Parts: sequence; C-alpha cells; structure tokens
Amino acid sequence: MTTTEPATGLDLRTVEQFLYREARYADEHRYSDWEALWTPDALYWVPANDDDADRTTQMSIIHDNRNRIATRIRQYRTGRRHSQVPASRLRRVVSNVEILGTVPETGDTEVGANFVLVESRERGTQLWAGRYTYRLRVVDGELAMSYKKVALVDNARAIATLAFLV
Repeated sequence: MTTTEPATGLDLRTVEQFLYREARYADEHRYSDWEALWTPDALYWVPANDDDADRTTQMSIIHDNRNRIATRIRQYRTGRRHSQVPASRLRRVVSNVEILGTVPETGDTEVGANFVLVESRERGTQLWAGRYTYRLRVVDGELAMSYKKVALVDNARAIATLAFLV
C-alpha cells in the first residue's frame, strides 16, 4: 500500500500535516500564519443550502477571493468584531484525509477531509461539522492553498453567527 497518490506526487502524510497546521492556526487565531498559507489566486467558499451550488449565481455563507480573505483577516485583527469579543475558543478535529486527484486546469492537488469543530462562547458551546475540500499546490517549496470549500452539515438551516475561520 502506498501513501502517495500517483497522479499528484504529494505524500499523504505531508498533506495531513499541512491540514492539521492550517486548522491549528485557525483555532489559535494565528491570523497572519493562516493567511500566509493562501496563494494569490485563492478562493475560500462556504456554500449555503447546497454543497454543489453554482457559487457564481447562488448565495454563499462565505465567498472570498484573496483580497477579501485579507480584508477578513484585517477585521479580525482589530479586536472590534463585536461577535468575537471575547474571541471564541476553538478546537477542531480533521479526519478522513484523502488525496482526491489533480485539478486539470491548474495542476493543483485536490484533497478532501471531514471535520468537527467545537466553538465555546459565553452564550454556550456550538458544534460545527462538515467536509473540507482543498486545492493545494507547491509554491517556493512549500504547500499552499488555492481553494478551500467548507461544506457544513447544517448549511441548509439558519446558522449561528459564523464570525471565525471555519
């Protein structure tokens, strides 16, 4: 049994370590480190209602290009996002990591993973769960994200304020 997907050449263990680091940066509010993981052409997408909706014509919970990701991070750093005062305590588990193949248009490696995220706030504890889809590429010898889709299990229902990195 091999841990390398032949179509991509990326080692599964390397991919897992990248995903775990990305999750830790988000959980620990390490916004600069998290932002540095993105490529210049990045897309961060959390669909609403339908995991496979056309993101260009359908409503999304989050639909950020690279500039909007940078704006979101600047807002978090101000400490004045009232929904995050004090900041949520976050911990997530990332599991079932799979290398899915190569994106023909870009050569990026597509990766899937499940997650469970616990958010603790003064109002109580919120459980979030879903499926991540990443597109990863090597930039200057390091893995970077060009795409992250977060398909929430409950994306067809009214959701609590999502004011953190999911």
